[in-house]
Amino acid sequence: MATYKSDFLNHLNDRGFIAQCSDFDALDESLSNGVVTGYIGFDCTAPSLHAGSLVQIMMLRALQKAGHRPLVVLGGGTTRIGDPSFRDSARPLLDDAAIARNKEGIKKVFSKFLSFDDGPTGAIMVDNREWLDDLQYVDFLRDVGRHFSVNRMLSFDSVKTRLEREQNLSFLEFNYMIIQAYDFAELARRYDCTLQMGGSDQWGNIVNGIDLGRRMDDAALVGLTSPLLTTASGAKMGKTADGAVWLNEDMLSAYDYWQYWRNCEDADIGKLLRLFTDLPLDEIARLEALDGAELNDAKKVLATEATAMAHGREAAEAAEETARKTFEEGVAAADLPSVDIAADQWAEGLGVLTALVEAGLSKSTGEARRLVQGGGVRINDEAVSDWRATLSDADLKDGAAKLSAGKKRHVLIRKG
Repeated sequence: MATYKSDFLNHLNDRGFIAQCSDFDALDESLSNGVVTGYIGFDCTAPSLHAGSLVQIMMLRALQKAGHRPLVVLGGGTTRIGDPSFRDSARPLLDDAAIARNKEGIKKVFSKFLSFDDGPTGAIMVDNREWLDDLQYVDFLRDVGRHFSVNRMLSFDSVKTRLEREQNLSFLEFNYMIIQAYDFAELARRYDCTLQMGGSDQWGNIVNGIDLGRRMDDAALVGLTSPLLTTASGAKMGKTADGAVWLNEDMLSAYDYWQYWRNCEDADIGKLLRLFTDLPLDEIARLEALDGAELNDAKKVLATEATAMAHGREAAEAAEETARKTFEEGVAAADLPSVDIAADQWAEGLGVLTALVEAGLSKSTGEARRLVQGGGVRINDEAVSDWRATLSDADLKDGAAKLSAGKKRHVLIRKG
């Protein structure tokens, strides 16, 4: 295993964060001889980031903990175009109001992971719209566009894959890589930012930025990427059958977030502990060596530590206690997610299929019916065998009924 002079690279290497680097030696030297400013960009395509962005957030966090300065770039400008990297089709274009709303939601998460202060390593957050909106198109083509080879741009996997499938790549999307490259050059000018990090799917865009900075300003810039994270079964990180695992609590409760990590695959425990917790490596080695029923204890540690990072220690411990009461004592803990269902639906007899959909436990009544027929639905821990079953006031205990889909998904339903 490679070793480095800098704490930052050793930390990333030991915990599995590194995929590629444009110049390990130069980066290691810079990190060892002063404060390095490094950035990662996040486009504003949704009101919250999801767990798929956590690797990048943790890289910024590790950079700051190692005594360097993280720079968060929100893509208020680039979101207006949409990153085409490894996508089969163009992203839907968002209007300015939607981008602004998404940006405000995304900003909330970073204060949980980074320290924003006036010190030399204090994190900075900027919006690339600050400089992109001022660009004059003809001047930009002359000053920046002339440094790009269309032949080379077509050779990048993110573009080539789309074209090989004969899927449309708009001129607007084709410009995204030029705009992102310009971001790196502009950040080097404004903030002396010499490092760009991102997922390995961003390698081509990062290399473009390094090359542009050298051509325009003779700047010595470096790129560092992380592996694209998938589960042991090959699923994309941050997604479940029920949708994205959002980082903002107003989009996903701390309890549901805890459950996401608790339900990880056995083979992923060590990897996830290394990436998403601050636990020492020797403790992680002990936890991932557990087997049988004890492996569940390791999963609970992962869930609590990961949730504490995103939602705070108190919320994480409350989620763990709720889970313990729910699964070990079989009670309807008050901290479970809850939904209100209109009183008139209860008066008519609330159908269990409707309740499952209203509670977010099924996407449709057809899916809910199959769930019941498969023996996966319970009301107040009692199995439901008839899909035509209804709930009434008699099912409410302390004002709520506990509705369960499978062994791990539970919602309290109340009369609205």
